[in-house]
Amino acid sequence: MSIIKAVLRKSPVAPNVNLDFLASKCEGFSGADMTELCQRATKAAIRESIAAEEKIKSLATGAEEDAQMEDPVPVITRKHFEEAWTSARRSVTEYDLQKFENFKEKFDPAYAAKQGKAQKAVIAWPEDDAGQFGNVAADDDDDLYN
Repeated sequence: MSIIKAVLRKSPVAPNVNLDFLASKCEGFSGADMTELCQRATKAAIRESIAAEEKIKSLATGAEEDAQMEDPVPVITRKHFEEAWTSARRSVTEYDLQKFENFKEKFDPAYAAKQGKAQKAVIAWPEDDAGQFGNVAADDDDDLYN
């Protein structure tokens, strides 16, 4: 929903276009896919507006032609989104989405915990660590400062 709103933030959208519904229809779409859908709807509205202006100009006479015309298609309507939807596509497959989900669960512990799939790391520590910090100076024959 946020992506659609961001793409359309400066575009006039008809009040009867339900963006929540549109977002729900975009399940599995990438951000680029949703952006393309909105851009296609916007371009459809622009094409319709240009065609309507051309038609009006061809019917107008000299005095009327000089007058400032109002935009014949002032908003992006459901019809424009329906036209854009005919060429809408998901660029990411379910298989790819699952791969990304698995990757995120594996390498993002906070995300995995939110999903209830957190894995606790198990490390097989050695039992004897007595010599770990032994007398290093006595064994060091390459001491450059002594």
